Amino acid sequence: MVTRIGLLAALVMAAAGGGAGCRKGATEGTDTIILAAYTVPKEAYEERLIPAFQKYWKEKTGRDVAFQTSYVASGAQARAIVNGLEADVAALSLEGDIDLVTKAGLIKHDWKSKGPAGGMVTASVVALGVRPGNPKGIKDWEDLTRPDVDVVTPDPATSGGAMWDINAVWGAALRRSGGDEAAAVEMLRRVRARIKALDTSGRESMATFERGVGDVAITYENELLLRLRKGRNYDLVLPPATIRIDNPIAVVDANVDKHGNREVVEAFVEFLWREDSQRVFAEYGFRPVVPSVAAEVADRFPQPPELFTVEDLGGWTAIREKLYSQDGIWARVNREVAGS
Repeated sequence: MVTRIGLLAALVMAAAGGGAGCRKGATEGTDTIILAAYTVPKEAYEERLIPAFQKYWKEKTGRDVAFQTSYVASGAQARAIVNGLEADVAALSLEGDIDLVTKAGLIKHDWKSKGPAGGMVTASVVALGVRPGNPKGIKDWEDLTRPDVDVVTPDPATSGGAMWDINAVWGAALRRSGGDEAAAVEMLRRVRARIKALDTSGRESMATFERGVGDVAITYENELLLRLRKGRNYDLVLPPATIRIDNPIAVVDANVDKHGNREVVEAFVEFLWREDSQRVFAEYGFRPVVPSVAAEVADRFPQPPELFTVEDLGGWTAIREKLYSQDGIWARVNREVAGS
């Protein structure tokens, strides 16, 4: 059984003292896991991974496992957990959102020591979705500054995916300018001037693009691959210089201890790092973090020639301060362009 938690309802329940979680054994023979995730991997979890784990757990223990799931933009999800959403598992878009939950005292273990890739469960890269046949001839970030090109991307104020998108523009501009921050700021300003929609999540941004808004969508490669798999009609462009996306997952210790379900929750997270689970993620467009599976599917995921990482930009703490703080570069550029 999978039920979906309405975010507002969950918070109201928590505020009322009832919480959003169920204790192990609350239903005879059934365990419960509350999964709070960002929007993009929803199909992978709901269609394949949760049913596979339910089968695995039943065969291993003789017990059923019920899931309560919530899928919203990563930043909003992290804040919901901090404010009372009793998630047992946080599967978010970026490290900084897991850090927010950790700083609130809810994650008490070294989550980066888990799994084969420092606590990450999937990877991707920032890519561009364009109209069928690429009529505007989009090849690289500079094309997004042209006056005949309209762009959609999510809002970094709510979406972790949006931060990855802006990081990709920023990092590519730094590389092309030889590290000239003034030139990179100008590039960011020129791209922002062509953005016609800033939705709250990556999923909403792609829905806007599919309604016909914009010539280019800045988004995750895996989001584009999933939609192409479902027959959506556009093309994928991989810029030569782009950023590697790493998506973390962590057990939320305070909630697991409260619910008494640590065994099944930890088993679920470990299950997601199994080779068969990583193959499922690959089918949904994610780049596997298990090296053996990554090697198996390497031909499906081209390596951008100038791929860089968040560490190349100074790490998340530095990036958040430089770009996304109240007086950060993105915040200033956004105000200037919106004001004009």
